Amino acid sequence: MAEKQKKYEKPKNRKGTVLRLGRYMMQYKYWMLLAFVLTIASNLLSLMGPMLSGYAIDAIEPGVGNVDFARVFYYAALMVVFYLISSVLSYVLSILMIHISRKVVYKMRDDVFTHLMELPVGYFDTHQTGDIISRISYDIDTVNTSLANDLVQILTTLITVLGAFAMMVAISPKLVLVFAFTVPLSTLLTKLITGKTRPLFRLRSRKLGELNGFVEEMISGHKTLKAYHQEENTIQKFDGKNEEAVEAYYRAEYYGSVVGPTVNFINNLSLTLVSVFGALLFLANQMSIGSISSFILYSRKFSGPINEAANIMSELQSALAAAERVFCTIDEPAEKPDRENAAELCHVKGDVLLENVRFGYTKEQVIIKGLNLHAACGKLVAIVGPTGAGKTTLINLLMRFYDVQEGNIFIDNHEICGVTRSSLRKAYAMVLQDTWLFQGTVFENIAYGRQGATREDVIAAAKAAKIHSYIKRLPQEYDTILTDEGANISKGQKQLLTIARAMLLDAPMLILDEATSNVDTRTEQQIQQAMRKLMEHKTCFVIAHRLSTIQNADVILVVNHGEIVEQGTHGELMEREGFYYQLYRAQFE
Repeated sequence: MAEKQKKYEKPKNRKGTVLRLGRYMMQYKYWMLLAFVLTIASNLLSLMGPMLSGYAIDAIEPGVGNVDFARVFYYAALMVVFYLISSVLSYVLSILMIHISRKVVYKMRDDVFTHLMELPVGYFDTHQTGDIISRISYDIDTVNTSLANDLVQILTTLITVLGAFAMMVAISPKLVLVFAFTVPLSTLLTKLITGKTRPLFRLRSRKLGELNGFVEEMISGHKTLKAYHQEENTIQKFDGKNEEAVEAYYRAEYYGSVVGPTVNFINNLSLTLVSVFGALLFLANQMSIGSISSFILYSRKFSGPINEAANIMSELQSALAAAERVFCTIDEPAEKPDRENAAELCHVKGDVLLENVRFGYTKEQVIIKGLNLHAACGKLVAIVGPTGAGKTTLINLLMRFYDVQEGNIFIDNHEICGVTRSSLRKAYAMVLQDTWLFQGTVFENIAYGRQGATREDVIAAAKAAKIHSYIKRLPQEYDTILTDEGANISKGQKQLLTIARAMLLDAPMLILDEATSNVDTRTEQQIQQAMRKLMEHKTCFVIAHRLSTIQNADVILVVNHGEIVEQGTHGELMEREGFYYQLYRAQFE
């Protein structure tokens, strides 16, 4: 465990992360320029206060008691005006920074989501959904908060510290020497502490992402969890991950909170030294009471922002850690681009040929070995075989979700690696065992893949999929809203809706991967009859475990250990009494 933590706590490229955030902000350079001007103006006006306060104090003659009230009121009025204008400018600056951060976060979140759409399927096979969601929501929100608040604070600190230092030098260069001791000490301690806390904030973001991923998995599989009586076991696992997340959060905040009090102590020490040496200079007639008062006020403005900056260092570390996770997602390799001379796959007939195809998700585990297959135009091709034989992998290769490692796949004599992915995938309509519906009307879900589909088109597809009568019984029929991936309808009905969606898509080839596993055999046979009528002259690939539902296929491919061990019609394969015969008998006897 210690080795694993050490791996994740390895320092990353903080400078690169800051520069990338800067590039996002510089897309709105004119707004940033205005923010910079407002920051300078607001802080310079605020810096005039201590000087005017010293002038007002010097209007009192020490030891005499005479007071020039006209001068006092004059300088006091100027202080009120300057502070009022400074406050207004500061308010405008805050609104402006919120506006800028909103635009930056919108662009960043848009970049992440757009890149997610470009990532290969393999990325989502190896990353938790909850962790991905955490990056696009929690991590970017953390960056947003830092840009809106912390950045203004840092700019204010920089200008205030430089301005206050210049004024202190103008008042008493000798007294400024106090800070030659306290500032380096404060800087050194801050650097040491933040160097230790930065990996802790990175670990905190990772642990929160893991916790979100676990919660998302458990909620999506809640029925299975309860069916197997795994409540206590799941709670224990959650407690473990929750403890890790809380511990990571605590350690980051605990060590991050050390910075503020440490710097605050050093600043108070500097104030004490200024008071002592200022009194000595007054006794030597080298400074007036007003000058000492102004110097002390400037020293507070000098050290106060440094203290505040130290207090927000933990938030900045958290924002940088979150930004790193976001940029890691953006930097994930996108799906390999199409070849430069890739052609559009047009007028597809649906003749599919696989020659000596070899593929494995890893080099060590080869799933498909030397596969040869020919699916003629307009044929219904059924693919059967035991679990892990490579049936779904074959579909992934046909759709180019993964590329073959050896061999070739052709469609109408066109090698699929030589055509664009978009035109290839448009040639297929696909229905998977894991149905997917989005929040929207029944009509919108069925018409999802066909732009401009009319209600008549959707109704025709629904009738063919044997789901029209059920839809008519819904409260608003085709305008009924489906919620939470179709949670308000049964699983079988969801599959029928996705089948209707595939039927509506005018594609020359159809893939059904266990698509009717949640409907009864009679309904499945009815759907296949309707599909045969709708899919005339179109190639159809059907993966099925229930062998009774694919008996009317033009050709049945029996896959085992990544190879086609048998092929033929149902009758021919039964007569051979080979592997298919054994599978069939195992199901029905």
